[in-house]
Amino acid sequence: MRAYLALFRSNMRLTLRDRSVLFFNYVFPLIFFFAFGGLIGSASGNGISFIVGMVLTMGILGNGLWGAGMRAVQDREANILRRFKVTPISPVPILTASMAAGWLLYLPIVALLIAVAHFGYGMPIPRQWFSLLLMVSLGVCAMRAIGLILAAVTNTMQEAMILTQLFYLPMLILSGATIPAAMLPKWVQTLAEFMPSSYMVTGFQGIFFRNQSILDNGAAVAALLTTMVLGTFIAAKLFRWEKEDKIAPRNKLWVLAVLGPFLIMGSYRAFTKEHLGQNQGFYRDLERSGAFLIRDARIFTGDGKTIESGSVLVRDGKIAEIYEGTEPDAETLKAELVEGAGKTLLPGLIDVHVHLTPLGGISPDSGDYQPSKSMPRAAAALLYSGVTAARSAGDPAEGALKLRSEIGSGAKLGAQLFVCGPLFTADPARGTEFLELLPGKVGIGLLPQLVRTPKTPEDARREVRGLKKAGVDGVAAMLEDGWGEGAVSDRLDLLLARSVAEEARAQHLPVAIHTGSAVDVADAVEIGATSIEGGSWRDALPGTLLDRMAKQGVYYDPMLSVAEAYGRYYGGNSEGLSNSLVEQAVAPGVLAATRALVGSGKSTDPSRAAQFEQALVQARSNLLSVWAAGIPLVMGTDAGYPLVFHGPSLHRELQLWVQAGIPAAVALEAATGNAAKLLGAGNRIGSIRKGLDADFLLVDGNPLEDITATERISLIVFKGERLRRAGLFDQK
Repeated sequence: MRAYLALFRSNMRLTLRDRSVLFFNYVFPLIFFFAFGGLIGSASGNGISFIVGMVLTMGILGNGLWGAGMRAVQDREANILRRFKVTPISPVPILTASMAAGWLLYLPIVALLIAVAHFGYGMPIPRQWFSLLLMVSLGVCAMRAIGLILAAVTNTMQEAMILTQLFYLPMLILSGATIPAAMLPKWVQTLAEFMPSSYMVTGFQGIFFRNQSILDNGAAVAALLTTMVLGTFIAAKLFRWEKEDKIAPRNKLWVLAVLGPFLIMGSYRAFTKEHLGQNQGFYRDLERSGAFLIRDARIFTGDGKTIESGSVLVRDGKIAEIYEGTEPDAETLKAELVEGAGKTLLPGLIDVHVHLTPLGGISPDSGDYQPSKSMPRAAAALLYSGVTAARSAGDPAEGALKLRSEIGSGAKLGAQLFVCGPLFTADPARGTEFLELLPGKVGIGLLPQLVRTPKTPEDARREVRGLKKAGVDGVAAMLEDGWGEGAVSDRLDLLLARSVAEEARAQHLPVAIHTGSAVDVADAVEIGATSIEGGSWRDALPGTLLDRMAKQGVYYDPMLSVAEAYGRYYGGNSEGLSNSLVEQAVAPGVLAATRALVGSGKSTDPSRAAQFEQALVQARSNLLSVWAAGIPLVMGTDAGYPLVFHGPSLHRELQLWVQAGIPAAVALEAATGNAAKLLGAGNRIGSIRKGLDADFLLVDGNPLEDITATERISLIVFKGERLRRAGLFDQK
C-alpha cells in the first residue's frame, strides 16, 4: 500500500506543476462551456444541462485518452518508467496511481461546472448527485484504462497521437456529446452505440433531465465498470517500462478486447433499435427546456376564467408565471419572446373518445390499417390539430400502451394518450361496423384486437383485471344496439356490463360507456359509469335521469360530430372533406380515396342519412338539457369512424356545440379543463395555471366570439416545446 500512496503523491505533484494539464483540465472545459452556452439558444434552466453533460464527456475523454495515455508515452520516452523498473514494483501500482490521480483531479471541474450552471444559468442541482458522481468516476476510470492500453501498444508520441485521435474524435463527434444524437443519421446513431462515450452521454442526460439514478443506467454502468477492470488488467499485461521494449503485433489486438462490452451492447441495441427512441426522447428534453414568454394574448384559462390581455411565461416545459396586463420584459426574464397580440391562448384541446386504429376514411393501401402504422399517424394528426391529449376508447391494448409510452418518453411526438384498451361489447361485435369498409380480410384480422366479448361475468372481471395489470387508464364498454333497419344487433348483456363496471371500480379504473338511447343511459348510470359516451340520439333524456346524473357527477359526452359525419357519409355529402384543417391533417391518399368513395354514390343510403340527421337533432336537444341540468360536460368525437378524422373533428365538435346553443366558453371548457378532470389529469393538463404542463394552442382571433377561430392555429406548444407541425408526419 505504501508504494501505491507514494506513486499517487508523486503523480499529483507532477501533475499540479504542469500548467498545460491544469489548463486543459480546468480552463479549457470552462471555455467550451461558455462558448456553447452562448451559441445554443435554449441554454438556460434545464437547457444548460445538455451543455454540462457535453463538457463533462469531452473532459472525461480528454482526461482518459490524452491525460493518461499521452502522459504514459511521454514518461516512457523520457526514461522515467525505466527508473521504476529497477525497483521492486509491478505495473499495477503505477497504473492504479495514474487512475486515482486523474480521477481526483477531475472532480473539481465537475463541481465547478455544476456551480456555474446553477448560479449563472438557473440549472437545478441534480437530485441524483451520487449517481452523477459515480457515472463521472466510472467514465474517468474506463477512459483512462483505454488510454493506458493505447499508450502500451504505441511506440512513439507520433503513433500515440494518431491512434488516440482515431479513438477520440469518433467518440467525441458521433456519441451525442457535441451534437444531439437524434440530429444525426440513424446509421450514425447505431454506430455510436459501439462507443463507450455514448453511454456516458445518455447517462448524464438521464441524470440531469430525468432525475434518473445509476440503477436506471445499469447496462451502461456494467459496461463502463467492465471496461475499467478489464482495461486495467490488459494495460498491466502490455505495460512497457522503456521504449525499446517490443510488443508482438498480435498482442496489439488486446485493445479490441476492452471494447468487447460495447460490441455486445452495440449489437444488441442495433437489433432492438431502442437507442433511436432514447436519443429522440433526450432531444425532446432539450427542445422542452429553456424559457419563452407569450405576450399580450387573450388567455382562456380552461377553468372558467378569461384574461383579456395577459402573458404566460414558460420555463422548462412548465407554466412558470401568468401575468395580467403589463408583463415584465422578456429579456429581464431571460426568455425568448412570442408575440400574442390579436391572438387567443387556449389550453391544449382534449378529445376524450377516439379510436386510433381506423383511419376516418378509406385507404387503397391495406398496410395503412396496421395498428403499428395507423395509431402513431392518428396521434400525430391529433397533435397537429392542437389536440394535445386524447383517450383511446377501443384499440389494441398492447399497441396503444406502447404508443403511450413512446409519446410519454419523447421517443415519438403525438397527443398524450389515456388508454382504455379493447372495447367491451356484445358478440357479434357492436361498434366495429367500420371494419366492413376495409379492403380484403383486413377487418377480420383487426377485430380480435379491438374488442372483448365476454360470455360470463367472471370472464368480464378477468378481462378487466388483465387490462389493469397491463397498465390501462380506464375501461370502455358499448351498451347500445346499433342504428337503422338491419343494423340493430344484440346489446351487451346488462349483467356482463355490470360486471365490467364493478370490477373496473374495484381496480380504481374509470368506466366510459357508449350509449344510444335514454334506456341505455339510465342503465349505464345505474351500473356506475364514470362518463356517458354519445348519450341518447333516439329519444329525450327524462328529468329524473338528468337529476340522478347531476347528483352522481357523471360526465356527458354527446359526440355530435359522428352523427353529422354518418349523415354526410350516407347522404353522399363530401362537404367536410374540403375543410382546410382536414386537408392538412389527413394523409393525401386517404383523403383522395375517401372523396372518390363518397362522390361515387356507393355509400349513399337516403333512409339512413335521414335517420342520422334526425339523430343529430335529438343529440343537440339532449345536450342542451344536460347542460341546463348542471351535468359536467366533456368533449369526444369517436374519431376514426367514417368521415370523423383525428384532430379536425374536435374543432367541428366545438362548432356543432355552439350551433346547438352552448356558449363557446362552456364548449371550450368541456374540451379542456373538464376533460382533464375526467381523465384524472387536472393537476397536469387542461388549464393554463402556474405549475401545470405547458400545453397550449395559440390561435388567430377570438374563439369566444367566433368558434371557428380554433382552426386558425398560429402555434402549438406541447410540454413546453414549440412544435414544428409539418414534421409531425415525417416520424418513423
